[in-house]
Amino acid sequence: MGLLFLFCFRASYAEYEAERERLVREAIIAEGIKDEAVIRSMRTVPREKFVPPRLEKDAYLNRPLPIGYGQTISQPYIVALMTQLLEVDEEDTVLEIGTGSGYQAAVLAEIVKTVYTVEIIRPLQKSAAERLSSLGYSNIKTYAGDGYFGLEEQSPFDAIIVTAASDHVPPPLVRQLKNGGRMCIPVGQPYFPQVLKLLVKDEKGGVTIHDILPVVFVPLTREKDRRKE
Repeated sequence: MGLLFLFCFRASYAEYEAERERLVREAIIAEGIKDEAVIRSMRTVPREKFVPPRLEKDAYLNRPLPIGYGQTISQPYIVALMTQLLEVDEEDTVLEIGTGSGYQAAVLAEIVKTVYTVEIIRPLQKSAAERLSSLGYSNIKTYAGDGYFGLEEQSPFDAIIVTAASDHVPPPLVRQLKNGGRMCIPVGQPYFPQVLKLLVKDEKGGVTIHDILPVVFVPLTREKDRRKE
C-alpha cells in the first residue's frame, strides 16, 4: 500500500510540475519575490494536494480557492510574499494562526526548523494534520484551538504568521514573538479591504509596524464566534 501511494503521489506531482513552474515564474518571481528559499519552496510544495479534489485543475491559478467551512487557501503570491516578509531560515521556529488546508504551513516547513500551526475549525485541523503527515511534514505540529491566544507553552517564536484578518493585532501574539522577530498579519474589518501589516520586534522588545499592501482575508474566527453556530 505504501509503494502504491508513493507511485500515485509521484505521478500526480509530475502531472502538475509544469503548471507549478509556470506559476512560480509568472506570479511569484515576476511579481518581485526574490528570496531563493521561498521560491524553492513554492516550486516544491504540491498545491493540488491542499485543495478539494474538484478544484485540483485550478490549483495553480494565482488566486484563493474555497476549502470548505467558509475558509480559503490563500493566493500563491500572498503566501510567498508573507513567507518572504518573515525572513526566516532553517534554524527558526514559526507559529501560524489559521492552518486551513495546511498549504502555508507546508511552504514554511520547507524552509524552517519547526512550524506550530493552530486551527479553530476542528474538521479542518484534523484533515490538515492527516494531509501534512501523509506528505511527510514531520516538522509541522498542528493544534486545534483559538489562535488569538497563540501557543504560550511553545513560545517564544522567531516569527508569527496570521492567515486570517483581525480588527486588531492580538496582544498575546506580540508577547509570544521573540525579540528580533517578525510577524505578518492582515488587519481590518471582515469582508472589507484590509491591510497586510508587518510587525518587527527589536532586540529590546520595541515594536515597529509597517503597512505592506491592501488584502482581503477571511476573518479570524474566535471561540465566541463558534458558539453562535
